[in-house]
Amino acid sequence: MKEFSDQVALVTGSTSGIGEATAKRLVALGAKVMLNSSTSVSEGESLASELEGASYRQADISSEDDCKELVDATIETFGRLDILVNNAGFTSVIPHADLDGVTEEVFRRIIDVNIFGTWYLSRAAVPALKESGSGNIVNISSIAGLRPVGSSIPYSISKAGVNQMTRLMANVLGPEIRVNAVAPGLVETPWTESWDTLHAAVAARSPMKRSATAEDCAEAVLGILRNTYQTGDVVVVDGGLTLS
Repeated sequence: MKEFSDQVALVTGSTSGIGEATAKRLVALGAKVMLNSSTSVSEGESLASELEGASYRQADISSEDDCKELVDATIETFGRLDILVNNAGFTSVIPHADLDGVTEEVFRRIIDVNIFGTWYLSRAAVPALKESGSGNIVNISSIAGLRPVGSSIPYSISKAGVNQMTRLMANVLGPEIRVNAVAPGLVETPWTESWDTLHAAVAARSPMKRSATAEDCAEAVLGILRNTYQTGDVVVVDGGLTLS
């Protein structure tokens, strides 16, 4: 029997990057996985057809109704829900000093997806995760929520909120549900593939001399799932970048 063969996971934003890597690792270890994206429908359907034990559902997590329907669809498809990985997120690259460049529309979209989306999905999943008896919520955050860095001020604010949400929910949902977060530094994903200067800066400063990969972050998620005593933690995965 594979390690996660009795587990069902819902991984949001799972058609690329950290979400895709996490979904693939969970499937490889025996889990049933519901894939999700808000727009990349063909990519999600294609990935689901490639992964044994995976299904796909389109949903915009900034919509509470979509979140409820996504949780319901996961349970209808697989019969239960044990793991929720809140990976879907949104950002816009705006220099921190450009305060006027932060429009209300962009600010609200970032908060709607990163804060409200995480909240809506987690709350919708709680009954099923409690029924599981060993439920897990893993939020994908960022070191931007811990340090004055990140693609924009609203993004950093949103990830600081995710970190605190993680701690607060862990405090009230245990022992039936553990809640933790993974906070990566710069990650090599399709979104950042053109950020050569930033990748070079990370390689120069961090002890590991490279940016993180999506697979590095997926392994951090698996580590959290395996440690049945761990809750309320924000696990930094930045190759030591924030040591200095």
